[in-house]
Amino acid sequence: MNAPLPLATANALPAAEFTARFGAVFEHAPWAAEAAARARPFASAEALITAMLAAMRAGGATRLDTLLRAHPELGGAAARAGRLTPASTEEQASLGLATLEAAHAARLAEANARYRARFGFPFIIAVRGQRDPAAILAALEARLANDQAAERATALAEVEKIARFRLAALLGEETR
Repeated sequence: MNAPLPLATANALPAAEFTARFGAVFEHAPWAAEAAARARPFASAEALITAMLAAMRAGGATRLDTLLRAHPELGGAAARAGRLTPASTEEQASLGLATLEAAHAARLAEANARYRARFGFPFIIAVRGQRDPAAILAALEARLANDQAAERATALAEVEKIARFRLAALLGEETR
């Protein structure tokens, strides 16, 4: 990961560099950083984070659905093969999701498949803040009971949590 970027530097970056630096905050959705760049200068790190979240929310249904589908499966084949974005790799590695023992990996894969079949996008949860893989599996199982609208809203709220963690790291801020 790059060294933290001071807010004054983020405010002064050309738009393309801002988008390059912050474009991976949302999985494969640099359009949110591009939109947020137009709101500069930011008075605080929280203002930058707020602008990024607002840009994501304003993306429209099609972009938000694409954003949800772009997230990798937790502990999935892409994670085990090392084909995730750097941020996702770090997050999943923090709980050993790519290296689960076979029985746990099989249970997670089966639950992931049921979730994707039910909702049309992968299970999304902010891995930072989770205590262990068992807690993630329990959340996945519980959320399978949600209806489509409630789960979409929950998944987008988790995307926002992930973005807060990633932005705080990029800016060298404490997460909350």
